[in-house]
Amino acid sequence: MEIKKKKNKQSGYIIIYLIVIIFIFSTMMVPIINLLISRMRVITSTINREEALQIADAGINYYQWHLAHFPTDYQDGTGVNGPYIHDYKDFDTQKVIGQFSLEITPPETGTTIVTIKSTGVTSNNPNTKRTVTVKYGIPSLAKYSILNNGEVWIYYSPQTWSGQVHSNNGIRFDVAGNAPIFSAKTTYTTDCFSNCPSQTKPGVWGTGNSNFWQFPVPAIDFSAFTSNLASMKSLAQNGGIYLPPSNANGYSFVFNNDGTVTIYKVNSLRSNPTGGTYDVNMHWVNKNQPTDYNDRIILSGYDHYPLPNNGLIYTEDNIWVEGTVKGRVTVAAATLPFNDATAPTIFIPNNIVYSAKDGSSVLGLIGQKDIIPTYYAPNDLEIDAAVISQNSNFQFYYYDGNKKNNLTIYGAIIEYGWWFDNFVWTSGISNNVIAGYANSYYNYDSNLLYGPPPSFPLSAEGYKQIKWESD
Repeated sequence: MEIKKKKNKQSGYIIIYLIVIIFIFSTMMVPIINLLISRMRVITSTINREEALQIADAGINYYQWHLAHFPTDYQDGTGVNGPYIHDYKDFDTQKVIGQFSLEITPPETGTTIVTIKSTGVTSNNPNTKRTVTVKYGIPSLAKYSILNNGEVWIYYSPQTWSGQVHSNNGIRFDVAGNAPIFSAKTTYTTDCFSNCPSQTKPGVWGTGNSNFWQFPVPAIDFSAFTSNLASMKSLAQNGGIYLPPSNANGYSFVFNNDGTVTIYKVNSLRSNPTGGTYDVNMHWVNKNQPTDYNDRIILSGYDHYPLPNNGLIYTEDNIWVEGTVKGRVTVAAATLPFNDATAPTIFIPNNIVYSAKDGSSVLGLIGQKDIIPTYYAPNDLEIDAAVISQNSNFQFYYYDGNKKNNLTIYGAIIEYGWWFDNFVWTSGISNNVIAGYANSYYNYDSNLLYGPPPSFPLSAEGYKQIKWESD
């Protein structure tokens, strides 16, 4: 009997030990199990959030595709305001696994930037939402500090240069730069001006920093500007300012710091000495006739206008432009179709400056022919503008001994003809200035990239992503 009692007693101890061990194990496992459950919830939530983010991003990709095909449709093809809700399907099963909701903000006046906000949810957990907001914009052709159809040689050492350069021809670049230098040519034959005797050279060459050089790249079609001019004329006639031929020497535009422009008729011109320049074919052209005078002397009558809502002024005559620009405006001088003998010229007799260099004020000057500072322009001249000379050059004519001090350009230059430091005339390739502006400062206006002047031509490359962010 004693032995049996001992065995029962030992069994009781074992049971007690087991209960203690189970209790201790349970006490230890509860937080571990809770931790595992919590981790599983976090993992599930993370998966749901990631799936929602991927669905939201799919909405962005969809509307990027939509803009590529319909670049001015900001209503998802519906003609009504959003948001626009789309089902999102699994690619393999074609089962709906979520939705994205799109809110589209069209470009503000003066920019090409569209904002797309996409909110994604999953069907399994519609309470988990993720949002992606992206800004897209179409670069304007004012993305370049200078865009040329002809040969380019930038060499004059006192000048400074900023921004991208593109030529459909070759480029000799002999100064410091800070942005890509593009040529559409693999090789080209130099003109004697840029290299005597003429030789075959790479698309870009010279003593500048070759790290910035890129060639060949696609050419840019200058003929497309003609259709832009036709569109500008129509817009100016319907909501802008349109001026027919003046039956005099042209019109004088004086921009005012209150957001207006005063327009005079030019009845007489001030004589200047015999001068000359090279045309786009590098042929010397004398400027020695009264019709070649380029400074006003007698003005008559005037009209005072607020800058038009669509920002377009179009005239079929020569124009003189000066003053302080407050607001966004494009001034075009053209007669269609183009005729070299009758195409108007844009003259710059005085400073053209912005009331603020923050993108709120911008001026486009678009001419079929030359755009030139005049003979009597100030010795220190500033031109704030994005300039297009569709069939000729932006330049200062040569007048022997007409030497000036400083030229500052803030904006962008597009011209058809050659560029050989167009505002200074030197003896040979030395720095001995014989006419023009001794010091030139070319400062690219980065606001023009996505905020060009009204109706300014845009790049053919389409929308580019500017900013991406998610919640």
